[in-house]
Amino acid sequence: MQALWMLVASAMFALMGSFVKMATEYGASLPQIVLFRGFPSVVLLLIWARAGRQSIVPTSWRLHVWRNVAGVASMWLGFFAISHLPLATATSLNYTAPLFIACWMLGWGGSQRDPVRILAVVLGFAGVISILRPSINPDQWMAALFGLCAGATSAVAMMQIRLLGRVGEPEWRTVLFFSLAVCLSSALGLTLEGWGQVGWEGYASLVGIGVAGLFGQLTMTRAFGVGSALLTAALQYTTIIFAALLGMGFWGDQPDGLAWAGMALIIAAGLLSVWRTMRMPAGS
Repeated sequence: MQALWMLVASAMFALMGSFVKMATEYGASLPQIVLFRGFPSVVLLLIWARAGRQSIVPTSWRLHVWRNVAGVASMWLGFFAISHLPLATATSLNYTAPLFIACWMLGWGGSQRDPVRILAVVLGFAGVISILRPSINPDQWMAALFGLCAGATSAVAMMQIRLLGRVGEPEWRTVLFFSLAVCLSSALGLTLEGWGQVGWEGYASLVGIGVAGLFGQLTMTRAFGVGSALLTAALQYTTIIFAALLGMGFWGDQPDGLAWAGMALIIAAGLLSVWRTMRMPAGS
């Protein structure tokens, strides 16, 4: 059952990426997309907290600030990459976060001589090169760079989430404050850009972002809560496969052999990095 929950979550996140791409094509701005990603979660979590008389006062404001700054930056960068790149390519670049975590541990985390992490980094960045080389047009390099930055900032957010868990912060409160930060960042963007003109197709896509993102978050949280964290993290990489299939079905994306090989290398490197991290002693 845990595997099914995570597969549903992966499909939902890939579907959310498709709705992001559709929304931009129908005239929605990035601030609108970010707003619809966070708002449903804020409303439902506040209702749940109120009904259950749960306190929303955080255990550590500092950790939440760092988690939200990194997480919000990653979301904006990732959505920009999705709107300007083939869906599978953007999704693959967003999922380089475990590789950046491995790099950090090799450089500063005390695991410099760990051959498994060295192998994960080499495989992962070979995968990135394989994807960028055949499938990025000259006018898409900025979007590709943003996709890589999304992976790097997502790695920072993941490290903060780990620290929040260690100080006893419940997952729902972490998600709530992240969703609030997402909405606040979208409000700033809307203030600068205005609401703009969006047709019914754009609004339908925006609603799809909120619904798919919410179900993805809920099913992923459920998967991590009921079984092996290693298996759940491994299954997250099926999002790349779902994204590739959706890209081929809706946009006619046709990754060539090198691009497929690059996706496979990123998946393998990410799984290797996750496996090694799970087997290392705490604090390694």
